[in-house]
Amino acid sequence: MGSVRRVTLAAPLREGDRVACVAASSALQDDIKLQQGIAVLQSWGLNVQPQTLATRRWGYFAGRDEARHADLHPVQAAALLACARGGWGAARLLEQPIRWQSGWLLGFSDVTALLWARQAAGFAGGIHGPLLTTLAEEPDWSRDRLRNLLFGQTVPSLQGRGGGGGVGTGPLLVANLTVATHLLGSRFVPPLEGAILVLEDVGEAPYRIDRMLTQWRLNGSLQGLSGLGFGNFEGCGDEPRDASECFNLEQVLEDRTADLGIPRVMDLPVGHRAGNAALPIGEMARLDGQTGLLSLLT
Repeated sequence: MGSVRRVTLAAPLREGDRVACVAASSALQDDIKLQQGIAVLQSWGLNVQPQTLATRRWGYFAGRDEARHADLHPVQAAALLACARGGWGAARLLEQPIRWQSGWLLGFSDVTALLWARQAAGFAGGIHGPLLTTLAEEPDWSRDRLRNLLFGQTVPSLQGRGGGGGVGTGPLLVANLTVATHLLGSRFVPPLEGAILVLEDVGEAPYRIDRMLTQWRLNGSLQGLSGLGFGNFEGCGDEPRDASECFNLEQVLEDRTADLGIPRVMDLPVGHRAGNAALPIGEMARLDGQTGLLSLLT
């Protein structure tokens, strides 16, 4: 699960700070959404560097591994690496060393691989939050939350649905369940012992979520957590032919986690749905299984 390392902190952004656009995963399908996301960052006074991400393609990737890896090492140092989209491909970049620098890394979904690898390497500043291609579609409160996090301002607690288990505190880890599952057993998983873990996913049938959570249980990755939250599982409620012979998503989550004896919160506004609340990886957090609140403590 990895050992605790000294963490290099990220300084709050200031107007004029440089932003580098990163396409670490699948090829872009909509340059308009990319430009709209860039416009949001520019409206905050940030200096978004020129990019040609929409023209890059290698199979289903946004360019060959070498090109996507190079996005993480911009020629001019950037205070923020903003990922364009998810899909698949970021974990392939971990096969080669990444020279992490202090600053911020923003994204979610497939970008989980980079967020977790960065934290495991001892660098703070990872934010599980909107991608450049989804940022403009976020509601005002979500965009404001992201800006406040990046610029060093406080943000309100997130409201979910309490699942019991009391109250827990610990460093916050947020992930796409599928991506994080495929990192288990590697050196790219931050310490899970004592952490507050929030999971989300998209397009996975309940039996596959059951299978993944069972893997987490078998290797002991859930048993040492201080709290467990679930965000949106968009498109994960399959339509069984005979409902009497199947479990739905809520039944799977309950069956695989109720016996952990830790605070649990469901339905947090995190994941593949507009209203994807930004959350800082590694920051201390408090999860209340009674009230359903997830709060940052730092």
